[in-house]
Amino acid sequence: MTERKMPREIADALTRECADRGQIIEVGWKAMELLMLKDASDIQRSEMRKAYFFGAQHLFASIMNILEPGTETTDLDVERMTKIHEELEKFTEEMKKETGLHD
Repeated sequence: MTERKMPREIADALTRECADRGQIIEVGWKAMELLMLKDASDIQRSEMRKAYFFGAQHLFASIMNILEPGTETTDLDVERMTKIHEELEKFTEEMKKETGLHD
């Protein structure tokens, strides 16, 4: 399989467009489904979609709950978001190694 790279600008614009349409999680799910679940059964896909959305819901609810009160970003907010970013980047690197996919 030939790896195709999407320029970062296009990927960022697509992400913003999906977010504006309220479909950022669904589009992420579709990408994962195409890349990782080629041979999965309908039941496996359905259960994986539930797990994907539960994970997204958990993360979003957690972020909303850990942010400090008020409208201004605090140093603690930035630190917490940085740790979430680092945790997810570590997972992304693991998946790249496992699947052979790269940026």
